[in-house]
Formats: sequence, structure tokens, C-alpha cells
Amino acid sequence: MMNNPNPISEYIRPGKRAHLVGIGGVSMCPLAEVLHGMGLEVQGSDMTESESVLRLRQLGIPVTVGHNADNLGDCDFVVRTAAVHDSNPEIAGAVARGIPVYERAQAWGAIMRGYPNALCVSGTHGKTTTTSMCTHIFMAARQDPTVMIGGTLPLIHSGYRVGKGDTIILESCEYCNSFLSFFPTVAVILNVEADHLDFFKDLADIEHSFHRFAELVPPAGHVIANADDQGAMESLEGLAHPVFTFGLDHPADCTAAHIAEAEGCPVFDVMVRGERYAHVTLRVHGRHNILNALAAASAAYLLGLPGSAVEEGLAGFTGAARRFERKGTYHGADIYDDYAHHPDELHALLESVKGLGYRRLIVAFQPHTYSRTISFFDRFVEELKTPDVAVLAEIYAARESNTTGISSADLCRNIPGSVYCSTLDKVTEELARLARPGDLILTVGAGDIYRAGEKLLERA
Repeated sequence: MMNNPNPISEYIRPGKRAHLVGIGGVSMCPLAEVLHGMGLEVQGSDMTESESVLRLRQLGIPVTVGHNADNLGDCDFVVRTAAVHDSNPEIAGAVARGIPVYERAQAWGAIMRGYPNALCVSGTHGKTTTTSMCTHIFMAARQDPTVMIGGTLPLIHSGYRVGKGDTIILESCEYCNSFLSFFPTVAVILNVEADHLDFFKDLADIEHSFHRFAELVPPAGHVIANADDQGAMESLEGLAHPVFTFGLDHPADCTAAHIAEAEGCPVFDVMVRGERYAHVTLRVHGRHNILNALAAASAAYLLGLPGSAVEEGLAGFTGAARRFERKGTYHGADIYDDYAHHPDELHALLESVKGLGYRRLIVAFQPHTYSRTISFFDRFVEELKTPDVAVLAEIYAARESNTTGISSADLCRNIPGSVYCSTLDKVTEELARLARPGDLILTVGAGDIYRAGEKLLERA
């Protein structure tokens, strides 16, 4: 936060001109549309042309490609993404001219104060899936919610929608304490694990951040937490606000009963304090998705939605993009893609596919960031011993520089039978060589590993 003595709420009102740096991004594009709908004059810039940029221009929002201080024009304030640094010419130009600069999370926080219900879904993993499940439920209940998801949801053909109802649903990330700029009336905490250790000191620091997030909930609001997750429960110790829990292995306010399977997917009753609230048939696999569904159902229950909306909404949920997303078939092998980039996510994914009946499991894994690879090196090694064959793509750097010399080749040396590929093209070549009828091939990671699977399918 810089050059901004006044809260951003003083600028988010009709007639003010906002300049968004990185306006085409996954959470900046919806922000631009929401601000535009509120009567602000919105403009922005991005590094490349994209469908998001085209959509904004169609709405009458001018977007410049490339960053230059002249793009600021006569704007009243600037909003930037976390990827935009102080050295950006538009940020430097705003500071030089005394134009206040705010973070994206601050803008969303100010916006959500205008909604009676602000449902914020947090956790180390599962956020996108659970936020998507919530969206399905609230759409089924005809609540017309405004939504911000960190991935594409087929139901809304996007990662966001701007509704006219009284509920806003947001995926809420702890990285850089972004979610502490929010104003949740319902705070969901799915799990709290060690992650983002390039920012947080340790797990205790992360738990402290989630505790502060829960403290943002007003007395009339709700805190929802996973009773089965030690980190989530430890983060809420000493919280003055009562906590509504969900879980399978520990006593909880919301749980699942009569769990069965239909076509490999869970079927169960959602029980709230001993009473059946809904009967759910999921179309996604895995025990972790039962917990995600219980979290979404808990939020729906506390906000007064009928169990029928939970049933209808979850029955139509087939997953968000890059969450065990079917991509196609190559030489008789099914190709799926998943965003898992933390050892717990990788474990949940591999567990969920064990009973699907494939002859072999081939996993092409791309570690995400050098710091995460170093922090969880041994755990990644153990998880990647599970597949029949592990293909290791080089580490996806994202925001980091490789100051330690760590490489996926180091993982490979510790995983029997694994293969190291220095480029995505080599990953594609290796997958083409390996693929046989009856195989399940997973491309896994938060970077661009999905491209290897897509290139493979182009050969089919």
C-alpha cells in the first residue's frame, strides 16, 4: 500500500476515475466490470491483448496494451495486481503525481462492504473447488450472486460473474495477507498448512494470519472451519466468535452420513446437528470433495438456503477448470489435468484416482516455485512414488528467481523409475512414448504443464 492516506472506499463511488494496472487479469477483469457497474469511470492497461481485454472494451472500458505513465490520464486512483511492482512505470508515475495506489484486495474488500452477505472461502487448498460449489448452490437457489473464482467455472463460462443479488462469493487467498483486506460476513477456512513460505515465516505465522481473517467476521456473521484439519482448528484457538464446524472424522456441526458411491463418485446425506439437510450426489471424485461439499453446504445452511438448492447445485457441479479436468484421449490413454501444486493437494488427487480402474497411472508433474519445491522436497518425493511412472517437468518459476540451483532433476534422482524432462516439449514426447490403452495420464501443477497434455492431444 503506498501513497494512499485515505481509505479506498472514499474513491469507490460514481464519477471517480479508476485506472487498473493489469486489468486483463483473472481477478482484475471482474473488478473492472464491477466498478464500471457502480458508476465509476474505469480504464486500464495490460501487457497483452486477450479475450478479457476485448470484453472490457465491448463494455466501453478503454484498455491500453503496454505500461506507460501517460496511460494514467486524469485518473483519481490506481489499483494494481500483486504481480505489478513499484518499478512499473504507471505505478512510479502515479506516485510522482500524488495519485493514490491501492492493491486489488483492498478494492474487493471495499466492494464487498456493499453486500449483506460476503462469503469468503479460504484455505491452503480446495478454495477454487469450494467457491465453485458455493456458486452452483447459490445459483440453484436463484440468489443471483456476484462471484470471484480463481479459475474458470463452466456454469458461468468464466471465473467471475456480476449479479444483482445480496451475496458476493469470493475465493480468498492468504498469500501476502491479501484476505485481510476483505470484510467477510461468512469466513470459510478449509485447511491451514505450511505454504507460501517465501512470504510467511512458518506455519505459526500462517495460522496467525488465518486467525486474523476469522476475526474480521462481525458478531452477526459466521466462521466455518474444518474440524478434521489440525491447522484450521489451531488457527481458531482463542477466537471470541463461535465457530461452525464441518468434518468427517471429528465431531462437527455439519457432517456426512450414509456415504456410498455412484459411478465412482460420492453419494451421502448432509447432516446438520443430527438432522438431514440435503441428500447429495457428487459428480467429482474423492474424499476431499466430500469435505469441500460439506463446507459449501455449511455456508448455504447458515445463510438460510434450502437443502434442495444444495442438492440441485452440487448435482450440476462437474469441477472447475484444471481440477481433474478431462482433456481427451491419446492412443487409448485418458488425459486429465489438475492444478495440484502442494503435497496435500497432490496426495488427495492421487488417492482419488486409485479406484477408477485404470491399468497404469502416469503423472507429469511440474513443481511450482523454487521455494515450495525446497520446503516440501521430501513430501513431493514420497507422493510421486505413488504413480506407475512420474515424469518431472522443470520447476515453474512464477514470481521467483532460482538462487539455490534447485531443479526437478533433484526430485527425479530420488524417485525410482521417474523421468526428468527439461522442457515441456520433452514432456510431451515422453508422454507420447509412454501412452498405452487403459492408462490414466495426469498433467499436474499450477504452472503451464497443461500445455504438454494439450500438445499431446494435438497429435491424436
